[in-house]
Amino acid sequence: MINRRSMMTLLASLAATKSHSTNPDRMQTAAQLIQQQVDAGILESAVLHVRQGKDTFQQAFGKAGNADAIFLLASITKTLTATGVMVLADRGELRLSDPVMKFIPEFNEGERKQITIEQLLTHTSGLPDQLENNTELRSKHAPLSEFVQGAICTPLLFAPGTKYHYQSMGILLAAEIVERITKVPLPDFLAKEVFTPLGMTHTALGLGRFKLADTIRCQTEHAAPESGAGDPHSASWDWNSPYWRNLAAPWGGAHGSAADVARFLASFMHPPVQVLREETARLMLQNHTQGLAARRGIGFALGPEGFGKNCSQQSFGHSGSTGTLAWADPATDVTCVILTSLPSRISAETILLPVSDVVSKAL
Repeated sequence: MINRRSMMTLLASLAATKSHSTNPDRMQTAAQLIQQQVDAGILESAVLHVRQGKDTFQQAFGKAGNADAIFLLASITKTLTATGVMVLADRGELRLSDPVMKFIPEFNEGERKQITIEQLLTHTSGLPDQLENNTELRSKHAPLSEFVQGAICTPLLFAPGTKYHYQSMGILLAAEIVERITKVPLPDFLAKEVFTPLGMTHTALGLGRFKLADTIRCQTEHAAPESGAGDPHSASWDWNSPYWRNLAAPWGGAHGSAADVARFLASFMHPPVQVLREETARLMLQNHTQGLAARRGIGFALGPEGFGKNCSQQSFGHSGSTGTLAWADPATDVTCVILTSLPSRISAETILLPVSDVVSKAL
């Protein structure tokens, strides 16, 4: 016998699902992979959103409640920040080949003079991912300005342009350039120039107009060391803390819904592009790291590695350490967004990649 609570849960799940997919059986298989993790008590919350052409499948799981649930996107944020930079490129206010020191004059010691904006956005500048005193800064609730000063002064790991090394601090300095040019806080700039034009009504850098209670809790007990790793002493600065959710870190502090992220990705596949010139959007999806250890566009990772097994070389997107993955494949006109509350240290192999594998061969 189904009790009232179970019935309400079933009805909520059905209400959160819209399936017009060309292969509903495959979509249900993908959804079952996620539901199994919820049923096992491993995963608290998730939303799956898959679109091909005009057909859409979306479903909420666990505590997400509905498909518009707002998650901490983590490094998917980098794609949003990079798009903000390219808005200024379209306006002629900067060029990818410009040296960073043109806009941040104090960034001028040694090989820093050679670093370009393009290298900041393609993880080839030599900057580290996180600062050595990252934990100290977060534990004392430092403002972003202190992270910026640290990134300006931190030692380079290698000569600019010679290697690929994933680097959140490069994205931070790219964001600093946007703010110095526009004199507008990046959250406000992105809201006006990217989110609003694309109809991303459930997205903000930082919390914006949303309340912490409006968002999905991250399962921080499985977080990476630089994000507290579930240590109770890090509760005041971890992913769930008001400090981190409001910091608006341009490398990982955006919040959004799966549908909004899908809308953002789709804007790069279906001209006219509403935010950027078409040639600029194409430029962001080209490989800018030929001969290096990874295929990177401007702000985007380029597939198929890291996405579905059947994704093409044209696929692009990004993952996030909070347990998020978003990709699009122009070859098949498929967009897939998987937002979970379970950090990618666990969910990558158990949810994100298996689900992507199913989706990439489903349509």
